[in-house]
Amino acid sequence: MDVIKDEVCIFIPTLNEAPTIGNLISSFRDMGYEHILVVDGNSTDDTVKIARSEGANVIIQKGKGKGLAIIEALSYIDRPYVLMLDGDGTYLPEEAEKMLSPLFDGYEHVIGNRLDSYDPGSLSRFNHFGNEVINYLFKVAHGQYLSDILSGYRAFNLESLKGMNLREKGFEIETEISVEAVRNRQKITVVPVSYKPRPGTPTKLHPVRDGAKIISALWRLARVSNPIFYFGVIGIFVSLAGICLGIYVTYDWFKDITHTELAIVTVLLVILGFQIFMFGVIGDMIVSFNRELRLEIQGLKPPKPPLK
Repeated sequence: MDVIKDEVCIFIPTLNEAPTIGNLISSFRDMGYEHILVVDGNSTDDTVKIARSEGANVIIQKGKGKGLAIIEALSYIDRPYVLMLDGDGTYLPEEAEKMLSPLFDGYEHVIGNRLDSYDPGSLSRFNHFGNEVINYLFKVAHGQYLSDILSGYRAFNLESLKGMNLREKGFEIETEISVEAVRNRQKITVVPVSYKPRPGTPTKLHPVRDGAKIISALWRLARVSNPIFYFGVIGIFVSLAGICLGIYVTYDWFKDITHTELAIVTVLLVILGFQIFMFGVIGDMIVSFNRELRLEIQGLKPPKPPLK
């Protein structure tokens, strides 16, 4: 189905993107997209002035961080479809229709995959490797491989976006969006997109520090979306600590050295680890029940009217 541009909101979170934001907005307007929302994180350059001069609706963000910009934007978006991209010029407006078309064909969430077709200089080998590791960890923790969970080029229908329980404030927001999409069983597709070197602004992402935050978010979010993984890993490590301690106690016992206290700790660690694992199993059963109940409730809603 063809993209109906009047039903699309182009959403761009910005922070000091003066060298690129003007061309980005004008490109979308030249393509016929009139509803352009910029949520600015209190830029100290001319980002806001340029964006307004190009005809975008500019909102000054109340908090700090990309995550809060996305959360705040939900109050202002009034179009049924949303195309989100960074304001730094790394994503191409010309690929907007490729991102949006699946939504008009029934998909709820589209992810632009940068990792198969990025330009030289846009991603270092270290960053590319880090992205691949995080994608694999996401699959292990949340059960679905999405190719590029940290992509900043995404498209949603508004209902699916508002159905996400988003809380992350910073760069972890892409991870949380991906987790929420899987948790809500949204119909997701991945399309390849180009990724260009930043043409005029320094990156705001610190590979090691922010990478650690993203991995931490993956782990924390698994507590709700995949409790058997979250508590299972903890339980296994606690039990393994008990087993290793038990091996030490047993080895000394054969040498007529007794560690009564350590033997008690060994048993307690093994039991505790098993109990934590079982807590994860019970949590997974509750989550599965809630998902099935949510699907049944959604099935009771009247069908959406067809697009004219």
